[in-house]
Amino acid sequence: MTTTTSPRSTASWQAADAAHFLHPFTDFQALAAKGSRVITRGDNIYIWDSEGHKLLDAISGLWCVNVGYGQRALIDAATRQMETLPFYNSFFQTTTMPAVELAELLSSVSPPGFKHVFFSGSGSEGNDTVLRMVRRYWDLLGQPQRKVIISRKNAYHGSTVAGASLGGMSYMHAQGDLPIPDIVHIEQPFAFQLGQGMSRADFGLLAASWLEDKINELGADRVAAFIGEPIQGAGGVIIPPETYWPEVQRICDKHGVLLVSDEVICGFGRTGSWFGCETMGFKPDLMTFAKGVTSGYIPLGGVMVGARIAKVLIEQGGEFEHGYTYSGHPVACAVGLANVKLIQQLGLVDHVRDDVGPYLAQKYAELADHPLVGEASSCGLMAALQLVKNKTTSMPFASELEVGMLCRSHCFGNGLVMRAVGDRMIIAPPLVITRAQVDELAGLIKRCLDLTLADVHTRGWLN
Repeated sequence: MTTTTSPRSTASWQAADAAHFLHPFTDFQALAAKGSRVITRGDNIYIWDSEGHKLLDAISGLWCVNVGYGQRALIDAATRQMETLPFYNSFFQTTTMPAVELAELLSSVSPPGFKHVFFSGSGSEGNDTVLRMVRRYWDLLGQPQRKVIISRKNAYHGSTVAGASLGGMSYMHAQGDLPIPDIVHIEQPFAFQLGQGMSRADFGLLAASWLEDKINELGADRVAAFIGEPIQGAGGVIIPPETYWPEVQRICDKHGVLLVSDEVICGFGRTGSWFGCETMGFKPDLMTFAKGVTSGYIPLGGVMVGARIAKVLIEQGGEFEHGYTYSGHPVACAVGLANVKLIQQLGLVDHVRDDVGPYLAQKYAELADHPLVGEASSCGLMAALQLVKNKTTSMPFASELEVGMLCRSHCFGNGLVMRAVGDRMIIAPPLVITRAQVDELAGLIKRCLDLTLADVHTRGWLN
């Protein structure tokens, strides 16, 4: 291969990208025709593309850059560890210092009872681990028939075979003959869509009752666990009513069903607590994590294992036939250690809970008045705007119009990265965002909503 010192043009990068790089969740042919956006650098809450355009990254990369871009402590931690020990495995009765230190630190910031960690390379791998661990737990207790794991429609738990099965995305299931056996789904606690005419409190209890209905249908002696995101992220930032999770906890306790909190998005300060289950008021047996544990600087995931399960696995388990080459990767763990310490040093959990989280909620309450917005909701630094055709009746736009994608296009064109899930516009900005930057964010969103409104008017879609 020859090299050149002359810079490559954006078109050259796009051509090479189309020729060689198959992107995740992508129509390859459509992307090749359009050309990828080439991101070249990041700083604080901003990124720049190859054309020099600056964008406010309101989705934190992909829900993960919690401490923002350019944090020297994380960069230096990776460099030092690479110079010392770039890799060693945790098989064969060996360990590394960064893995041990990070396990200790994660235990200290987790809810009471979580003193053990199983490391993976991603959240998807973490949820594969959950499936293996839950079934192993019941096998060891002499109840091997308890294999069924209940999840929710529109949930996202990864894209590996087990992760995609646990998730409730029908379009993912359609391409892989999924879900695999003994994974079933109940309806999601989406009050705007399913609870019209009800109080949020009453809807929360109703939505939780769907879990008990499913347990009774299957037989509690067959149900191993229920898994859920405290707030559904990729499903559209679906924030359940306050009554939902405590009632789910009661139902799981009543039937002896394990409770799994997928904290891949909600963990590490996103909701104003270290973990989303603390914000939502429930006590899980397992917590999956990834993303925010390293702020995305390097891949790392895992499972926090509660005392109930750890005791059985350790004292009765023998060898647990599961793991990954990169479980406890020393560089990833060194970065995770630096990242969690930085979150502590900067006081980011309190910052989200007491300062910018409430301020973002205030700004979203103002955006709720926009003619296109049927619902504005937030929790910590997760927020959603539901775009509607008729504000009074909450009538949606026809899905084929893809109004959300139209709005998303205006966002990119006006210096804002905002994600569209159908016609639901969602954000999860870096936790280091300031009030002044929240003002900037809200102003950009308002401008993009106005441009979208003008477009739908022009196209006659409001008639």
